[in-house]
Amino acid sequence: MKPASSCSRKRRSLPACAISSVSSDLPWERVEKEYVFDGPNGKETLAQLFAGKSQLIVYHFMFDPTWEAGCKSCSFWADNFNGIDVHLRHRDVSFLAISRAPSPKLEAYKKRMGWRFKWVSSFGTDFNYDYFVSFTPEDIAKGTAFWNYARQKPFESETVGISVFYKDPTGSVFHTYSCYARGVDMLNGAYHYIDLTPKGRDEGPSTQAWVRRHDEYDD
Repeated sequence: MKPASSCSRKRRSLPACAISSVSSDLPWERVEKEYVFDGPNGKETLAQLFAGKSQLIVYHFMFDPTWEAGCKSCSFWADNFNGIDVHLRHRDVSFLAISRAPSPKLEAYKKRMGWRFKWVSSFGTDFNYDYFVSFTPEDIAKGTAFWNYARQKPFESETVGISVFYKDPTGSVFHTYSCYARGVDMLNGAYHYIDLTPKGRDEGPSTQAWVRRHDEYDD
């Protein structure tokens, strides 16, 4: 009999392989709209966010412009991002987060959390709505919107997601992949460690009710 830990590692490796295979076969959609973002480097277009690389990964961080702090669950995810960008650049990948909150709010919260990854604002653009991670007041009032590849009820004005883009040698940008909800688990290394333990996530029906921003835990 194989040790349980060996079997578990093998089982957990399969979804990542499957995702890589499927995502590489998905149709690409040319990005025709001109999006301009605001961040530490000033105004930048989507094409400029590639920063000399041909591939771009965007983490859609939930931060409504009216909120005083970013989503606590997204903050849990973002605690896993520091330092990964240098490794990704060596695989022809740029990585950053995008939120609707204005850039000064993002920079202040980023300083509070001690993060170093790039984070830009899509405030005043259609970007978040076009990639189904923000909802209008009308969507919320109606109780239905398209997100996570289905028409369903939005829980609040923002939802989490990951989107991937490719820029070809002519400068054309293509949207190649997006995932939402549990699809973003792959970016949370802490959860993968927890999954290796005997108790696992031990969350029950309340899922992430236990999560706090890292400076808000009691100990």
